[in-house]
Amino acid sequence: MTRSTLSNSTGLVVPQHGQGSGFDEDDVTAVLSLMRSNEHLSSGLQVEAFEQEFAAMVGVRHAVAVTSCTTALGLVTRVLDLKDGDEVIAPALTFQATITALLSTGVSVRFAEIDPSTLCLDPDSVRSLITSRTRAIFTVHYAGLCAGVDSLRRIADDHGISLVEDCAHALGGSLSGRSAGAWGDLACWSFHSLKNISTLGQGGMVTTNDEVAAHRIREMRAINPDAQFALRSAPVLFDTHGDANAPRPENHEKNAYTHDCLTVRHEGVNATMSEVAAAVGRTQLRRLPALADRRRHFASLLDDGLRGVPGVRVLQTPEGAEHARHLYAFLLDGDEIDRDELVRRLSKAGIEVVLRYFPLHLLPEWRMRGNALGQLPVTEHVWFRQLVNLPISPQLSDEQAEYMVAVVASVLEEMRKDC
Repeated sequence: MTRSTLSNSTGLVVPQHGQGSGFDEDDVTAVLSLMRSNEHLSSGLQVEAFEQEFAAMVGVRHAVAVTSCTTALGLVTRVLDLKDGDEVIAPALTFQATITALLSTGVSVRFAEIDPSTLCLDPDSVRSLITSRTRAIFTVHYAGLCAGVDSLRRIADDHGISLVEDCAHALGGSLSGRSAGAWGDLACWSFHSLKNISTLGQGGMVTTNDEVAAHRIREMRAINPDAQFALRSAPVLFDTHGDANAPRPENHEKNAYTHDCLTVRHEGVNATMSEVAAAVGRTQLRRLPALADRRRHFASLLDDGLRGVPGVRVLQTPEGAEHARHLYAFLLDGDEIDRDELVRRLSKAGIEVVLRYFPLHLLPEWRMRGNALGQLPVTEHVWFRQLVNLPISPQLSDEQAEYMVAVVASVLEEMRKDC
């Protein structure tokens, strides 16, 4: 389905906006300033400043900017030092990037249920899956809600395992005054075009209080191997010309003269964020409070309108949580309405619905590992029967929110009559 096919009798459409934050003149000025300078555009002061500002916003000691959240999750998975036979626990209601780095390993993913009132991991389900081989919990702040992460933190501490936060949706979200990303041992963020701020289409960040993990990720980001090196008592002599300790011209020698390698854990990757992307990230970060307020206002219009519609269950934000509102989701209350038919009718009325996300355990690559339908009854029921995502972004108008409420109410009334 393309946006050009969306139409209705009123002419009003509600698209999934391709830019989750939009751009203003400050963003344009930041880009042009760098383009007109003689500064290196691959890495430099803008990346460093963006990392410092982002870490301060989250309330952690380290932030490492990378090329995407998928890359961030892959690097984080590496520094967990998982081995064949280890287990991690994750939700199935998430984008594939959360655990895709584990597909080529011998690590087992145990899928936990979601809490149907929040769509986030159910701590009780997580607790029931922990074994002596469990090494980490990957939690996802679905739609931007940090629900249950305090309980997951306690579970991780009780069992001596790592907690990884997938914060792709959660920029601007918090729980009990503590930012998303400040609960886990490691957290990964997305600046994709659709997200709450963007670094020109793609971008990501890892945040952590772990200095060693941050150093290892920085090394891998710069194509250096994640390895253990030993300082030599004397430099290696590769030639007989001159003093081995004399300064040498730049020749990509790295530590060739001064160290020996003891072991290589992982190869490096080219994951450095560009200066232009970081510069835009900085200007967007300054706009985040206003962008977040607009998202919350738009979501409140949908909540208030849909709360009185028969057959709709509006998801509640738990006490103490500040919802980032990256996605807007509601649930059908009961099974008499065909969710897919509802989505088709909404689309015909000009509302572009994209359902996020098909349960991972039912994708072929994860079924190959022994997962199957019926394994997660709560997640499967929510996904196949109840979950509806409506468009939300700062660019949409109050009128479009009101239109969506009216259309949902009208279509549901028609469908009930058809039953």
